[in-house]
Amino acid sequence: MATIQRVAELAGVSTATVSRALAGKSTVSAATRQRVEDAARQLGYVASATASSLASGRTRNVGMVMPFLGSWYYASVLKGAHRALADAGYDLTLYHLEDTTRHPRRRQRLFEEFLMRKRVDAFIAVSLELTAEELTRIHDLGKPMVGLGGPLEDVTTLSIDDRAVAELATSHLTSLGHRRIAYIGGSEGFDLDFHMPAHRRQGYEDALIAVGVTPDPAMRLAADFTIQGGHQATLQILGDPRLRPTAIFAASDEMAIGAVLAARSLGLRVPEDLSVVGIDGHELGAFFELTTVDQHPVEQGRLAALALLAELRQDTAAEGHANRALPYNLHVRKSTAVPPVRRRD
Repeated sequence: MATIQRVAELAGVSTATVSRALAGKSTVSAATRQRVEDAARQLGYVASATASSLASGRTRNVGMVMPFLGSWYYASVLKGAHRALADAGYDLTLYHLEDTTRHPRRRQRLFEEFLMRKRVDAFIAVSLELTAEELTRIHDLGKPMVGLGGPLEDVTTLSIDDRAVAELATSHLTSLGHRRIAYIGGSEGFDLDFHMPAHRRQGYEDALIAVGVTPDPAMRLAADFTIQGGHQATLQILGDPRLRPTAIFAASDEMAIGAVLAARSLGLRVPEDLSVVGIDGHELGAFFELTTVDQHPVEQGRLAALALLAELRQDTAAEGHANRALPYNLHVRKSTAVPPVRRRD
């Protein structure tokens, strides 16, 4: 039977060093940690979670709080975070806060009961704008937390500039010559935390104003960030003979895919008759040849997890908390082209 003593002998270190190395302590050098991990793997040794928790005061478990589970974006963030945490030897506990507007008690119980049970060493909050009271409760626990999606007081956060992302997507269309650009964004129900839909709408309007176009409220439609929602919104705007956009910017790739499908169902060609651009970097984007601003959600989850692991190792204690900008890039495919009027010139 593999024991910590046998691992220590094979690695040429003390049992205390084995314990610290397998716990991910920053006091152990990378070379020593690798030697210990190799020895543990060779012997088939797995540290007892209960014993490690009692000895170190840690559970080797991270809590991840998310508002939605069915969305591709959140699933991708979860995937990236889980991979990084698993590689570091941490389990992940998921806390779901969907529909807390109709059931506020669920959110209240999360912060008053579940998180207070101290079953996790740290937290990742995804797209949740926490109240001062909620932040105080977490800070009082003395456990690190990283936020993903927007700034949180005294918390390391990672976020994407939603206004800039939307401005880039819309500017891609205006650079092709489009001026009648419709916008499909989120409804009020999606504007609760960090106001992402509002920021993306602002970026869209900024790009139009930059080329001398006054934003038209009639060219803005609300949807629910799903393919079905984008499909319905597109049917509505393309069916109105007073509007006739030459391009659509959708605030998510799923809505953009819905727009492409709606255009095709009406006998329109993409991009010959209608250009479509989205935001996300959805895995289906390549299949639909969709131009998009890729925000790399799997990488977002990985970076959030790595930031949290660094705080658990106290590698970033001297740096303090900050809001770190996440990367994004325009990925041009075949769903966008010059508008049809220009093509006939």
